[in-house]
Amino acid sequence: MPAVTIRNLSPETHRALKRRARLHGSSTEGEIRLILEEAVRPRVKIGSELVKFGRKTLGNNLKIVRDSQPTEPAVFD
Repeated sequence: MPAVTIRNLSPETHRALKRRARLHGSSTEGEIRLILEEAVRPRVKIGSELVKFGRKTLGNNLKIVRDSQPTEPAVFD
């Protein structure tokens, strides 16, 4: 498995990473790995996934008509 060495990390950044790891119940190395993976991994948007699912299961023949009337605000009594 590849390894990365980070040089010249400021003491403040290192302390912040250790603190963040402690808060998440993780090791510092695990926390850094999580930060890096989240930074480079493509983000999946739920709307895009739903459209893809709909096209796969229902085809492109699905006709959706949106209601153009404004939504009434919720009332909390």
